[in-house]
Amino acid sequence: MPINSRNTQDQLLTIPEVASALRVSEKTVRRWIGAEVMPAAKIGVQWRIRTRDLQDFIGDRLVR
Repeated sequence: MPINSRNTQDQLLTIPEVASALRVSEKTVRRWIGAEVMPAAKIGVQWRIRTRDLQDFIGDRLVR
């Protein structure tokens, strides 16, 4: 399967993109990754977060 045809659920986001989407600081996102609260993969020297993991992270924290 070509990379271009991947589902948007499989996109990889950077820490700045996640921080912007959640309206928190990059430091907060890094803390969540370090505490293993937010799943992430280190690719080279940069962390990446899958879109589906971000959606799960948000869904797990919704007030019900």
